[in-house]
Amino acid sequence: MKTSCITLLVAAALGAAGTSAFAPARRGVGRPAATTCLPMALDDAMKSRLDGIRRSYQALTERLADPDVIADSNLLRQVMKDRSQSEEVVLAFDEYCRLDGELEGANELFQEAGDDAEMREMARSEIKTIEAELEGLEDKIKILLLPRDPNDERNCMLEIRAGTGGSEANIFAGDLYDVYRKFMSAEGWQVSTMDASPGDDGGYKNVCLEVKGDSVYSKLKWEAGVHRVQRVPATETQGRVHTSTATVAIMPECDEVDVKIDPKDIELSTMRSGGAGGQNVNKVETAVDLLHKPTGIRIKCTQERSQLKNKELAMKMLMGKLYDIENEKREAEERARRGDQIGTGGRSEKIRTYNWKDSRVSDHRLGQNFPLQGFLGGEVGPIIDGLIARDQETKLQQLSEEAAS
Repeated sequence: MKTSCITLLVAAALGAAGTSAFAPARRGVGRPAATTCLPMALDDAMKSRLDGIRRSYQALTERLADPDVIADSNLLRQVMKDRSQSEEVVLAFDEYCRLDGELEGANELFQEAGDDAEMREMARSEIKTIEAELEGLEDKIKILLLPRDPNDERNCMLEIRAGTGGSEANIFAGDLYDVYRKFMSAEGWQVSTMDASPGDDGGYKNVCLEVKGDSVYSKLKWEAGVHRVQRVPATETQGRVHTSTATVAIMPECDEVDVKIDPKDIELSTMRSGGAGGQNVNKVETAVDLLHKPTGIRIKCTQERSQLKNKELAMKMLMGKLYDIENEKREAEERARRGDQIGTGGRSEKIRTYNWKDSRVSDHRLGQNFPLQGFLGGEVGPIIDGLIARDQETKLQQLSEEAAS
């Protein structure tokens, strides 16, 4: 896949939802065979769909001036969100239509030039320039119309749990925590700690973060799975390389509308938090221990200094975990339908290995290595961009094959 195409893919990673239809690429006057990685022009069916999206966008724009909408902050927020989701594809299609009109005019000029060699060459040059721009817009529009994950716009919870490896696994979980905090800071996201259990020798046995920002889940979801580290632990006296793991779970934000929990399924007990925090946490039962009996999910929450807040936090974490389970089932069915080769996306999948000796990070889904020091500095973006591009390339190829069949 060409670099220019990957750039387009990554740039449109957060595009609007839709379906796609393709037709053979058109040929202009003097136009060489197309070399783009997506050699399929917009056909009438796709243009009709784009016209419909544009009409919906215009209707939403008009609604923003409706007094009833302005008076209802929730409705106004929803209208603005719906409008923003289609804005990029509408602007791209408007530009496409403008260039298509210019191409028609340039072709007419070429035909009318007759024997005027200078005029014909000028028209031919303009045609080539416009067609190159149209190809780029066609590629971008097709990506913007790809079916998208309905959770992409949501905030999420990121949970890191130490796996095999004892104290070294805890330390490695702490390393991942530091990396993600740097990455989130660079992205401008808001991060708060929902729960944390420090390791005895440093790091974390488990830590859960709430992350809020622009399209948070669409990026962090690629980090879900088993992360494996190969290095000499600080506690190793013989210089032997140990292998340890940590599991990362990414759970999209949800609420009571997304997840229904029967109070009868909840078993709740309280306890003293202990540790730092003053007399209140040591003498009053502020911590909660929540058990969801149908799934066996257990959550102990000691983060807040009041029992009520810890209960609310525990319920929020439970809803996230239950929604994540259902979401993973749906995604597994979709991947099975698509024959997706990028990876299962499940938390049991080994997605990445960190090799300290060779100073490299190996992402097994991409089959590609990245600099370890860059990753430790919070440079997670290049890996995520590669996974988004690979996913979009696969979807485009499948749509192309479906259109050809």
